[in-house]
Amino acid sequence: MDLSTPLQYVKGIGPARAQMLESKGLLTVEDLLAYAPFRYEDRTNVKTIAQLAPGEMATVIAEVKSAHLAGFRRRSLGLFEAIFQDSSGERLLGKWFHGGYLADRFLPGLRVALYGKIELDNYTGDLLMMHPEFEILSTDDSEGDAALHTGRIVPIYEAAGKITTRAFRLLLHRVLESLEPLEDHLPPAIRGQLKLPDRWSAVRELHFPLPDADLRLLNAFRTPAQWRLIFEEFFWLECGLSLKRAKARVEPGISFELNDRVREKIKAMLPFKPTGAQKRVLKEIAADMQAPHPMSRLLQGDVGSGKTLVAAEAAVIAIENGYQVAVLAPTEILAGQHYLYFKNLFQKTGYVVTLLTGSATPREKTQLKKLMSAGLVNIGIGTHALLEEDVEWKKLGLAIVDEQHRFGVMQRLRLASKGQHPDVLVMTATPIPRTLALTIYGDLDISVIDEMPPGRKPIATKHVTEDRIESVYSFLKKQVDSGRQAYVVYPVIEESEDLKAAEQMYRHLSERVFPDVRVGLLHGRLKTDERESVMEAFRRGEVKILVSTTVIEVGVDVPNATVMLIEQAERFGLAQLHQLRGRVGRGGEQSYCILVTGKMSDAGRERIRTMVDSTDGFYIAEMDLKLRGPGEFFGTRQSGLPTLRIGNIIRDQDVLEVARSEAQAFIAKPPTPEDLRRAVNYIREHWQRRYGLVQVG
Repeated sequence: MDLSTPLQYVKGIGPARAQMLESKGLLTVEDLLAYAPFRYEDRTNVKTIAQLAPGEMATVIAEVKSAHLAGFRRRSLGLFEAIFQDSSGERLLGKWFHGGYLADRFLPGLRVALYGKIELDNYTGDLLMMHPEFEILSTDDSEGDAALHTGRIVPIYEAAGKITTRAFRLLLHRVLESLEPLEDHLPPAIRGQLKLPDRWSAVRELHFPLPDADLRLLNAFRTPAQWRLIFEEFFWLECGLSLKRAKARVEPGISFELNDRVREKIKAMLPFKPTGAQKRVLKEIAADMQAPHPMSRLLQGDVGSGKTLVAAEAAVIAIENGYQVAVLAPTEILAGQHYLYFKNLFQKTGYVVTLLTGSATPREKTQLKKLMSAGLVNIGIGTHALLEEDVEWKKLGLAIVDEQHRFGVMQRLRLASKGQHPDVLVMTATPIPRTLALTIYGDLDISVIDEMPPGRKPIATKHVTEDRIESVYSFLKKQVDSGRQAYVVYPVIEESEDLKAAEQMYRHLSERVFPDVRVGLLHGRLKTDERESVMEAFRRGEVKILVSTTVIEVGVDVPNATVMLIEQAERFGLAQLHQLRGRVGRGGEQSYCILVTGKMSDAGRERIRTMVDSTDGFYIAEMDLKLRGPGEFFGTRQSGLPTLRIGNIIRDQDVLEVARSEAQAFIAKPPTPEDLRRAVNYIREHWQRRYGLVQVG
């Protein structure tokens, strides 16, 4: 057996179990060794029932004498009770609320390891464990096997199908016993400098901590062994990203000229004086575009900070140099917004701006594609339709990707492949803490617009419970009467139900609440031209209140809209609430975001409190990450977020910083060329599959 052995050939696994392990991304012995416990329990205090005292945490190995489900007709609600006895002859009571699922498992005669707090039962006076952790010890467990689960600090793993935490312990113990000590691939100089334990000791201690290990440090993932493995994971990822950037920097690209003609053209186009942050960011982008290598830059900016204007300035540089520009957006509504924005902005310049989306007719698509390939389109804006095989450009010089987190890295590369190494500008309004941005978009340089356009007032955010909705409606009416406009947004839950809720509300508001006000309805099922005409009527101020689902989350810009009313706000994520709030506050008037909630969970309450307290997108993103964890925050693997095993991007930001600086220094100045060659080979062989999208040259 070695690290590359497929798991189905490991003793005790076989094809069926291998499939369950594959659902967790575990394919080889190396994957299994990297499957970290999510917590540890101290089961060193093993006692007989006779030795137990109320108030202590203890582990007991005993036999089930009897077990039954008390009360309730519905099994899932019942109180499950079991009586245990061990060699001391004393009894211990175990109780589990909602314990119906245990009825078929705790059969008399079964040996069980129980771990929990000892109490006294009020009714019988027996010693009692309420909701103890338990493990069923099979009769064929040798004493050695039983010793893996009790009498020590025990690792707890997330189950994979029917493979329990106990089965994982047995498997890992068996694998560690069968393997030769692992080779250590971390550069020796780094290991020595950071005083890291060797890899073999670290992997064994991750799964089976030493008897004197500190439980607090173990559960904080900060023992020397854990720190080393977390560091190692980040180190190889950051080396991969550094290599990728270094490779990109030597690729030939377009060296755009930035002369007086280009500068004048940009000045003539600008609708207002750019902010200091916009100027700084444009300078960074312009310097990249002048360089003879392809630009790969991420433009981060909070909602309403003016990213699109900067992208338009970059577009002028490309067009004036005789090149075409592609703008890729995740939704038809956003693509439509960009199309109108660029068309208005470039009215005086005579640039040809087109829009290509999935809902265009086959005839329209064919005509647009012809114009693009003939070089008659200066700026082609579109959705995924731009990525189709038959979309060709005569001379693509700049690819702009908006809301990058909605696309995968591969889609970005596919768009760039439609030109000869064009410059790539990626934009996102999802503020990501810098540490994370550097990891997720590690192959990109980062520019941040951290200043709002002048004259913008902070949006006032209020929380209202649904029983006070009438007062909200009267406030809305006052705003409309004074010439302002408002959004009323409903959450997307089930597409069909969601439409019903939005349509019912639209009828309720237009017929009952605001019979003398023009109300519009916008949702994802409307045809593109219907959506456009509703949005256009709202933009022109004919529709005063727009009832919508979250299709307006990104990119809608109506400066006269001053109220964002979000119904059932507890159902939205923080990032989404922040995006929706950014639809107002775009003019000089005071704007308001009103969050209406029903029954809330603790997490829901926390989200609403964060929104009321802050309008800072970066603070909100930090809170969102903490509340939801990185997996959900970034959506799927699509986001290009590396699939980490041991490291946790939130918990381990401090380790990530150390790993990044060590990796960058190592790639920039490896001790010897041989060290670099070995590192590249190691990344290619061991980390490519795990990181999926991190290609190493």
